[in-house]
Amino acid sequence: MITLRNLTLRRGVKVVLDSATVTLNPGEKIGLVGRNGAGKSSLFALLAGRLHADAGDAEIPPKWRMGEVAQHMPEVDTPATEFVLQGDTRLMEAQAELEAAEAADDGEAMAHAHVSLEEAGAFDARARAQALLLGLGFTSEQLDAPVNSFSGGWRMRLQLARCLMCPADLMLLDEPTNHLDLDALVWLEAWLKRYPGTLLVISHDREFLDAITTVTLHLEDAKLLRYGGNYTTFEEMRAERLEQQAAAFAKQQDRIAHLQKFIDRFKAKATKAKQAQSRVKALARMEKLAPVLTASDFNFEFREPPSLPNPMLAMRDVVCGYMVPRAAEYGDAPPKGAGESGLGRPGAGFADDVRLQPKPIVHGIDRTVLAGQRIGILGANGQGKSTVVKTIARAQPALGGTVTEGKGLAIGYFAQQEMDLLHADDTPLQHMVRLARTTGPSGTEQELRNFLGQFRFLDAMVHQSVGTLSGGEKARLVLASLVWQKPNLLLLDEPTNHLDLTTREALSMALNEFEGTVMLVSHDRALLRETCDEFWLVADGALKSFDGDLDDYQRWLVERSREAARIAAGKPAQPEPKKAAAAPVAAPPPPPINQREDRKAAAAARQALAGKTRPLRNELAQIDAKMEKLAAERAKLEAGIVDGSISGPELAEAGRQLNHVAAEVAMLEERWLELSEQIEAMSAEAGGG
Repeated sequence: MITLRNLTLRRGVKVVLDSATVTLNPGEKIGLVGRNGAGKSSLFALLAGRLHADAGDAEIPPKWRMGEVAQHMPEVDTPATEFVLQGDTRLMEAQAELEAAEAADDGEAMAHAHVSLEEAGAFDARARAQALLLGLGFTSEQLDAPVNSFSGGWRMRLQLARCLMCPADLMLLDEPTNHLDLDALVWLEAWLKRYPGTLLVISHDREFLDAITTVTLHLEDAKLLRYGGNYTTFEEMRAERLEQQAAAFAKQQDRIAHLQKFIDRFKAKATKAKQAQSRVKALARMEKLAPVLTASDFNFEFREPPSLPNPMLAMRDVVCGYMVPRAAEYGDAPPKGAGESGLGRPGAGFADDVRLQPKPIVHGIDRTVLAGQRIGILGANGQGKSTVVKTIARAQPALGGTVTEGKGLAIGYFAQQEMDLLHADDTPLQHMVRLARTTGPSGTEQELRNFLGQFRFLDAMVHQSVGTLSGGEKARLVLASLVWQKPNLLLLDEPTNHLDLTTREALSMALNEFEGTVMLVSHDRALLRETCDEFWLVADGALKSFDGDLDDYQRWLVERSREAARIAAGKPAQPEPKKAAAAPVAAPPPPPINQREDRKAAAAARQALAGKTRPLRNELAQIDAKMEKLAAERAKLEAGIVDGSISGPELAEAGRQLNHVAAEVAMLEERWLELSEQIEAMSAEAGGG
């Protein structure tokens, strides 16, 4: 087992762990959760031996093998399968043992090495490595492609496969789902459920944690607490614990106030002095409980768009793809200035370059996007989801067909790689100033500072270069950019890759309140379930409606993989025995209830509710602003009274003003509660209907 005893860990001046004590048992699957920057990766580094404790002990069985995903990929031309095989440390040791025995011509050692190879599973090792690669989304043609031919995201998949290949007793996975699509994520989930060793995983994917973990470690304020159960169970238990702590703190404060009142009242009376002194000692001996302080939740909302064109856009016989060099003349290298896909940025003129030829990915798209729709786009990596989104976002032109935009269409685009929209040398403030000047709406520097503060860019952070920001901070800056532009169509391509759970939940709430249209590509199933009313599927070069939910999609994936396995084995495709006819490629059998119509009805109801409650919510916002001004006025008056700057006749006037402020605040609070109850009642009525 793994045992931490009174362990303290520092990174520079920051205390990451303070007197942490916890035990992890063999075979447990543990989720390590906490806010970005809490120190989760530092704890991983400690367990992996890259960091050492400043105090206390960390005990890990010395014979345990450890598997971990390397964060940096070497520039090697090793074939992909061979690279993954090298992750099997036991197999590599056995091969090295055999090579040494053969070099020494030691027959006994060779026999021992062959036994070691058999125990390491050498005979089926290559097949196991390739099964890992295929499960993570690689094609059979890519199995022997050199490592340095893959892009960054696919190289991280190679590192993950290499880690899974290791016969590890302890596996450390830090955000393993970041570079996976939904298909590969479902496969990884199933693989980890079967994994027999001890697993410690950092993830901000709620459904992933719920599916595979049985223990949750929560790291907050340098304290490490163990909870039995998955992430949902942890949330429930933590809420209950915080409630108990708050109640205990309130009870103790009442007791302290009672003792202090007795002391203040009787300490000057000779007859009560002894009792008062005993209460002073009791107060001093009392172990003070700390108030329950949790980090403030992050929340934001999309501002109301100036207009909602309906339809937003219409696509007729659209072909999505990109331009590639003509192989006969230019080989496989893209022309200078082209991106990783071989496509230059808009305006580069590659579409008219005779050296390039079109490479269609998705054909014949006939779709209309309406106001208020919530569309989730499903499909495996490489099928063309991002290509479709880029085409709609005007980031690259359609290769054929027409895209007709509604009058007043304003697109907010979150690219899968946030740095596509950011400049490393900019600061957040410079980025927003340029955005306000070039795209709009305009705003003063102070307005932009205040706006950035809503996204946790405070004080000196507005002057920090974007290149030094964390992935989560960059993602929040892109979100801030989208909110500022007041779009009516949001195109979000994997927006959650670097967001912690709190920010993901804030995004989900903001999308549900958004009055425009949302098109979302994501492997975060919780976000898809909470925000999308219908799904489109990109597969086999086509885009079609998917009449089902995410559970139906996962079943469709299983059937599709089984069919692919049958074809690979040379067996004829067979329809399911219970079905009268084979299901269409683009969708599973329709469910008993027309879920698509239900989701559309739910979307319409949500839009109607938003319209009804908008005047009430606007009044709430006005009350909040007025109460904020009154609070500032009260603070100023109270400060003047305390520091003596208000005295004499002004003091009486200040007292009257304070009474007036208090009365107005009470009236506003009563109205605030009344409005909130009305909104809640309307929401409950809509939900009940």
